[in-house]
Amino acid sequence: MLACTMPRAHAADIVEITRAYIESNEEGYKLAASYSFDLNHDLDDAVQHGVPLYFTTEIELTRPRWYWFDEKAIVARQTSRLYYNVLTRQYHVSVGGSVQQSFPTLDDALFLIRRPSRWLVAPRGALKVGQTYNVTLRMGMDRDYLPKPIQVNAFNNSDWRLASNKKTFLYTAE
Repeated sequence: MLACTMPRAHAADIVEITRAYIESNEEGYKLAASYSFDLNHDLDDAVQHGVPLYFTTEIELTRPRWYWFDEKAIVARQTSRLYYNVLTRQYHVSVGGSVQQSFPTLDDALFLIRRPSRWLVAPRGALKVGQTYNVTLRMGMDRDYLPKPIQVNAFNNSDWRLASNKKTFLYTAE
């Protein structure tokens, strides 16, 4: 019973990767993923005051080799930007530099970041058909994009850390 009354330490600092898989189609290989996380008080407060937050998804596909280091077949990154416009009272999200979308609430804006559309990580032919690849996926807030005065505080403050553990799974190229 005592464990239930203790506050959860750093529960908001974790991004949980709830779903991740690779799809093959005529364009190439797409990542389908969804994440579960909440912004802690400091991050929520920063967004409310117009500080943009950036979330980066990194994926790496490697092919194991017995005679040398693993072959890195694909390394890709996609960054989403979340910010609040105080004058219009709208939240804006742009994914990968695409056209931004506007939302009336923070939850609506975070929904797009938590469940992004399928992302083309490699063109057709980038992987050898029939080969099995190790897929490593990570997602988190990218503090490198923050304004410089805030970066100093963010790198020294644990409240500004929001990241997932690495998720690994196997994918056999089609």
